Amino acid sequence: MTFNELNLSAPVLRAVAQAGYESPSPIQAAAIPPVLAGRDLMGCAQTGTGKTAAFALPMLDRLTASAPRKKGAIRALILTPTRELALQIGESFEAYGKYLTLRSTVIFGGVGQAPQVEALKKGVDILIACPGRLNDLIGQGFIDLSALEIFVLDEADRMLDMGFVHDVKKVIAKLPAQRQNLMFSATMPAEIEQLAAGILHDPAFVKVDPVSSTVDRIQQSLYYVEKGNKKLLLPWLIKNLQPPVVNALVFSRTKHGADKIAKDLTKQGIPAAAIHGNKSQTARVTALEDFKSGKTRVLVATDIAARGIDISELSHVFNYDLPEVPETYVHRIGRTARAGADGTAVSFCAPEEQEYLAGIEKLNRRKIPVVSGHPWDGVPAPVRPVLPVRGKKPRPEAEKPAEAPKKQAETAPAKAAKTAAPAPKQEPKAAKNAVPAKPKKEETLMQDSNAKRGARNDRRANNRGANAPKEAAAPRAPRMPPPPGAATPSPSLTPILSAPRRLLRCARHARLLPLRQHLLSAAHRSPRIIRTQAAAAAAAMTAASSALPRATTPALPVTSAAAQAARTALAAHPVLPRPSLPAAAAMLPPGTRTRG
Repeated sequence: MTFNELNLSAPVLRAVAQAGYESPSPIQAAAIPPVLAGRDLMGCAQTGTGKTAAFALPMLDRLTASAPRKKGAIRALILTPTRELALQIGESFEAYGKYLTLRSTVIFGGVGQAPQVEALKKGVDILIACPGRLNDLIGQGFIDLSALEIFVLDEADRMLDMGFVHDVKKVIAKLPAQRQNLMFSATMPAEIEQLAAGILHDPAFVKVDPVSSTVDRIQQSLYYVEKGNKKLLLPWLIKNLQPPVVNALVFSRTKHGADKIAKDLTKQGIPAAAIHGNKSQTARVTALEDFKSGKTRVLVATDIAARGIDISELSHVFNYDLPEVPETYVHRIGRTARAGADGTAVSFCAPEEQEYLAGIEKLNRRKIPVVSGHPWDGVPAPVRPVLPVRGKKPRPEAEKPAEAPKKQAETAPAKAAKTAAPAPKQEPKAAKNAVPAKPKKEETLMQDSNAKRGARNDRRANNRGANAPKEAAAPRAPRMPPPPGAATPSPSLTPILSAPRRLLRCARHARLLPLRQHLLSAAHRSPRIIRTQAAAAAAAMTAASSALPRATTPALPVTSAAAQAARTALAAHPVLPRPSLPAAAAMLPPGTRTRG
């Protein structure tokens, strides 16, 4: 069969001939007739068999033959899972429609939307898009899909998977009810077919090859190797494998792993680049173009590059990490042996990946040939030294069996001598663990409600705000003791009564315990009368002590004027035992307010 037998238009056949296609592939021969007839279609074929042309050629023919429903409206929409696949489909539409007047554009995320919006404003007939950016532009009002005629879901199993199903449903909700739906994918599990049945209406099912089958021309091989030795085996195979590795696509399970593999290969003198979702669109396109041009020998990628990326004359594919989903293995190795060429697929399997290998072999219904005898076959991976955790001492290593008896023989005499020596008296457990008692602090003088932090008192420095500027303190005059012949001041308590709080501070140094207790009792009263009661209590103490004989008081250093006055008063009035409160109250002047 040739393309002329598929009833395609002359401009499309001319473009196909210039692209180098002579006869259609099985999926193209089976899918093009029902699409030209306007039926919905679900096609399943193995990777590299030309699914893109299977829906692009009949779409171009149908859109050219009919007039648009609305002038300037988008007539066809193709949803793809990755940016690279969207760009590749856009290139195919430009090549197949080069002799047609239809205009197409590609939109995806990761780049600025301004150029994409400008292309949409100029008018687009065929739109190739990723669902994320498409929903964004629909929400901004730049895209109207109400007049859509054909809707294509490429790589349907991946698009309808849990990661994309919500975005796809948002797009489908914006589409008109009367449209043609096409779905293509290399893998089509039963649960995906049930999900797709809700989108397609009376579809034509096209399954040319067995589901998830691999190309027979791909030479597959499996290497058992420890996970830590994979980075050593990969460059050794690239340098020594036969047939020689012209260019290779290496698949990693993680983005961080892809960067590390590319870095290790570059250190071994093998030009390599990484491509994954964390890379910017410019970096991804640059890496892909360098690999296609031969500037980069190895391209390390995650599974985003496993879907629909067409790299001509790719000699080898390496599965550095086996995929968790068996169908992904089909997409990975399908990057080689395209368009009738031969290819080689090499897979590494660590002991912890045996479960993934079993799933792949069950899906393909064949065992992958195992290659043994390589330098790292059965060699344990190098063990990294465990770094000590900060703040913790490393645990001592276990003693070797040969050294244990020797150490016991050395310590035997010491144990015998220790047994013969008299055992020291053990202190009682309670006494050993007893905590030494802390000396009690002397009772604070001011124990009233104003003595807590933040309360006001008579000291001006304590009442200033935290941010108030500090005033420069005036220089104090040096305190000199009075000369020997100077007159002694009169023994009076007038300075003390005028400043009761100063007296409190001085009484502590002068050990005026009875007077101190009375003043403390007065301090517990209301703050409004504390000064009056403190002065009255001091006067009562003076009157009570005048009738008793004097007692000697040790000399104290003079620290302030109030302390000097207290010392002079003590010389005339000795320290007395504390009188009872009723006796002190009887001595108060008449009219003094009391409480309690």
